[in-house]
Amino acid sequence: MLTYSFANLQGESMYTHLYKCIKNDITNGVLHAEEKLPSKRMLAKNLGISLITVENAYTQLVVEGYIYSQPKRGYYVARIEQQPLPQKAERKAAPSLKTQAAAQSVSFAKSSVPPDTFPYNIWARLLRNTLTTADEHALISDTSAGGVLPLRQALARHLYQFRGLNVAPEQIIIGAGTQTLYNLIVQLLGRSHVYALENPGYPQLAAAYQANDVFCRYLPMDAQGIRADVLENSGADILHISPSHQFPTGIVMPVSRRYELLRWAAKKSSRYIIEDDYDCEFRLFGKPIPPLQSIDTEEKVIYINTFSKTLAPTFRISYMLLPPHLASLFYDKLGFYSCTVSNFEQFTLAKFIEDGYFERHINRMRTYYRSKRDRLLQYLTQSDVAPALTVEGEDSGLHFLLHLATDAKDSQLVQAAAAKGIQIKFLSDYYHEKVGDSSHTLLMNYTGLADDKLYPALDTLFTVLKPYLKL
Repeated sequence: MLTYSFANLQGESMYTHLYKCIKNDITNGVLHAEEKLPSKRMLAKNLGISLITVENAYTQLVVEGYIYSQPKRGYYVARIEQQPLPQKAERKAAPSLKTQAAAQSVSFAKSSVPPDTFPYNIWARLLRNTLTTADEHALISDTSAGGVLPLRQALARHLYQFRGLNVAPEQIIIGAGTQTLYNLIVQLLGRSHVYALENPGYPQLAAAYQANDVFCRYLPMDAQGIRADVLENSGADILHISPSHQFPTGIVMPVSRRYELLRWAAKKSSRYIIEDDYDCEFRLFGKPIPPLQSIDTEEKVIYINTFSKTLAPTFRISYMLLPPHLASLFYDKLGFYSCTVSNFEQFTLAKFIEDGYFERHINRMRTYYRSKRDRLLQYLTQSDVAPALTVEGEDSGLHFLLHLATDAKDSQLVQAAAAKGIQIKFLSDYYHEKVGDSSHTLLMNYTGLADDKLYPALDTLFTVLKPYLKL
């Protein structure tokens, strides 16, 4: 029977502590592959903790791929083949009219941030303080290609505390949006490589790489993401993935698959993995999924994230973490560039993070989105078309999938909704090449719609869909 102490939690929740204890026993070989774990009720009784604590810990371990469940049999340790790579010395923790018409319609196809949730007063005060207290020379002078040091230091501390990433400020590169960073990556790694992208995937990502004249391969996924053998056979050198919440499928890549991809990258010096962690802050159940970069020991992962989801789409500040050897190459090869984000914004964002406002904003927005999601799901279940709807991936991020029981073509439903001022997109719309639409899977982005627009829009959408559904 598993035995753990809960005497010194130091502010950590009980389920998080239990999750970490079991995870450590698995990664350290104390618990072996295919070993059966105690039932939730038995473990709760043995440890003297609540059943819900064990349920939450087991759920998080299942999501990350450390354990799996078998109906009516229980939970078992998953088989995880960690890459046989040498451990590196631990680094020290870092201190037209068409557009106007579209805007008037209601969209479930696009993710946006509600305007009234941005912390205007706090940001305005910090910006004023930046203008009055910061060094004038630092504010108006060209800065390093990587960005101002205070912001990179603040990000390094934040990422260590909240994402478990142990990086130096010198590894962080600031850019005006992720597309700017994609351009820099291509210039850094070279255009002669083959870039592998997830299929289905984010259309703008493919467009950004194509604009840089690189050859892309679009790889299919199974229930765990891109397979290492498919990747190997593709001839790709660079892999761009979102392992913690793939768009648009919502797939969360288990840890065993992550190690397989790291082993693929370690086979050749020219291979790298670009990890896009765009939605990591808004996992609505359980802990955020640890990044792939946190288990990379061979400097093969380039980590990218942005503030467009957390603050506002027009807040064009993104960043990437380069492995140390690539960070050195970046300054040797691309150090002549000026940072594409203004110093004013960088200094202000640094204070926003350092003073704890960013953490509080994320916590508030996570609660806001969870409440909105819950009310939306309840509304779906109470609708008269509910028997023809199946929800999937509602906990992973700021959209979920809605399977429709219908024989109609996806394009037919898109046109019918558009005629009523409702923009929708199906999973079939995100494949690089046209595929069949037999799954009839609708993407539901709900973040940017206020309640006074959301529910009337849902009623209209249900009215449009009803004649096509198998009820």
